[in-house]
Amino acid sequence: MSHFTSFMDIALKEAQAAAKRGEVPVGAVIVKNNRIITQAGNRTREQADPTAHAEMLVVREACAKLGERLPECDLYVTLEPCPMCAAAISFARIRRLYYGASDPKSGGVEQGARIFSQPQCHHRPEIYDGLQEAAAAALLTQFFAKRR
Repeated sequence: MSHFTSFMDIALKEAQAAAKRGEVPVGAVIVKNNRIITQAGNRTREQADPTAHAEMLVVREACAKLGERLPECDLYVTLEPCPMCAAAISFARIRRLYYGASDPKSGGVEQGARIFSQPQCHHRPEIYDGLQEAAAAALLTQFFAKRR
């Protein structure tokens, strides 16, 4: 029997680092065989790239290391992926998606567009939500409170 290990703590550290850079605090980690392949936080402002979400960055790097498809990989992310990131997760064939806080405004998994529920979606990962949800939500709340 395999032992489950959550990598959400590392995703939260990436989110904290993103906040310190002035980015929306979202962090992501891709894991294969209980080993971290890559980790990142949002870098949209730093890279002047609206697609530089934490999920996109880790999917790109993991694919560069392992190939176009990631069927044996799991993704941990602090916030429910947006529709763009959910589509990338599907295209990469990621096995499992673990996320912290739900995103009623911009989510694309269980909220909003619900990408994995669409008939055009060719792959739906196993989804586990609410991992360290309070910590992930607090980071976002604090970040945006400082902006207002």
